[in-house]
Amino acid sequence: MDLQDFDLNLLLVFDQMLKTRKVSRAAEALGVTQPAISRALKRLRALLGDELFHRTAHGMEPTAYAEHLAGPVSAALQTLQNALSQELPFDPRTSQRRFTIRMSDIGELTILPRLLRHLGQVAPGVALTIVRGSHDTLKTEMETGQVDLAIGLIEDLEAGFFRRRIFRQGYVCVFRPDHPLAGRALTLEDFAAAEHVVVTAAGTGHARIDELIEAQGIARKIKLRVPQYASLEPLLRASDLIATVPEALVQPGLYPLALGAARHPVALPILPIEMFWHARSHRDPANAWLRQTIAVECALPAIQPGG
Repeated sequence: MDLQDFDLNLLLVFDQMLKTRKVSRAAEALGVTQPAISRALKRLRALLGDELFHRTAHGMEPTAYAEHLAGPVSAALQTLQNALSQELPFDPRTSQRRFTIRMSDIGELTILPRLLRHLGQVAPGVALTIVRGSHDTLKTEMETGQVDLAIGLIEDLEAGFFRRRIFRQGYVCVFRPDHPLAGRALTLEDFAAAEHVVVTAAGTGHARIDELIEAQGIARKIKLRVPQYASLEPLLRASDLIATVPEALVQPGLYPLALGAARHPVALPILPIEMFWHARSHRDPANAWLRQTIAVECALPAIQPGG
């Protein structure tokens, strides 16, 4: 007989009948009706070509063939139960696991240093690979296990994914420390009159901020566009340009850019920085450990530098 043609639930009925020797007790143990047990026994008899159980004054007694099957069936069901009940082992102290994390350069500047420092203390064998890429491919990469976690301001990951917020942050204006705008509150007039460098961070949701600024009718004088935040510091220090950046980039104790900062004059939202993982990794203890580690070790309060 081919197992693909066999309903494995029938083995649960068979096992309970061996244990209880009564249809009523087997039905109670499995939470089904007595007619359901009787139908299952009828199917089993047809599939196996044996009566399996016959009625006696003391209950349903197994046939010789049923006795022959009893040990292997019971052992197989117990093995399956143990496998389903047992969590996969993971010990960060001895693990050699390599995780692939999708994050932007903001994450590399603000989250990654603290994460690496913690891993060095509690999980010295764990290694990380940081990747970027198109937002269009992220869903597939996580579904196939190429990416374990994604961190950032990411949109459109819903069905089949879990998320957890790490922190919330607003946006500030930055410029060189001796900029004419330094040391005072920044007004909308200052903002509109200044020349700007804009970061076009592909694969992130930070482009929404540029859209919100434009939606408020504020026309910026954009002199330069760059693909990542990491290049801003030398560019701003060498010019009178200003930029709109996530506040984590100037927050003390992280990786603060050596720049002047002021409260943003445009009303911008406080946005969540989250980590995402696919359902396939939800019960993986290694992935769960990494998620908890990041949530605890890499959280930061949302603050706005005064201007």
